[in-house]
Amino acid sequence: MRSLGIAGKTSIVTGAARGIGAAVVRAFLEEGVRVAAVDCDATALQDLAASLPQFFGDLRTEAVDVRDADQVERMVTVVESEWGPVNIGVNVAGTLSVAMVTETTDQDWDRVFDVNTKGVFHVSRALARRMIPRRSGNIVTVSSNAAGIPRHGMAAYAASKAASLMFTKCLGLELAEYGIRCNVVAPGSTRTPMQEAFWKAGTDPEAVIQGSLEKYRTGIPLKRIAEPEDVADTVLFLVSDLSRHITMADVYVDGGATLRA
Repeated sequence: MRSLGIAGKTSIVTGAARGIGAAVVRAFLEEGVRVAAVDCDATALQDLAASLPQFFGDLRTEAVDVRDADQVERMVTVVESEWGPVNIGVNVAGTLSVAMVTETTDQDWDRVFDVNTKGVFHVSRALARRMIPRRSGNIVTVSSNAAGIPRHGMAAYAASKAASLMFTKCLGLELAEYGIRCNVVAPGSTRTPMQEAFWKAGTDPEAVIQGSLEKYRTGIPLKRIAEPEDVADTVLFLVSDLSRHITMADVYVDGGATLRA
């Protein structure tokens, strides 16, 4: 069996307290990667750590708001001073807005971009500055398939994810000469607290799988909702030696939902 080549490395994962972020944390720990789990929800981070007692010493939690560049810089400095160089960064932190453009407020637009786009910029910039002198590193941004296809009533979210996608690709181009790889994972509907909030509002999983002509949305050809682990496994591949010649890629993990439009 081929080694992933990541055991013993140090990572920072944002949006780590639940959903896809928590799944990435678990996948990394199981492969011997030390994880600084970052989230703005300190209580949820404590719950995450309590659920993973077997990894004591390899998991630390950092309550940080990725919208604040100074908080991000301080966090990365602390992690590197105590654990050494950060080899892997994964941007998962995100927020959602569902509203027609005509009903979207300036405040809601700014809120979505502050987390989904500026947050990715702050974390990636802080890591890139440190990775360049070492001439090694991996950065992965978890975007969305909504970044590549129009979504009815989701303009702010889709636009913010499209911006973070192209930012990550541009960063990958700039960092390639240093041997640093930057890739994007674009999930579709995934069984996370964010997705389940939709279901509580009246959209059930079967309706998501079937799609909606009224909202110009295809269904999911594989006939299943993704689990967070499906996305985490893709992240794991992209930071491993198995993908050593892949950079600036945009990998859709959506069961074929966008027909790769």
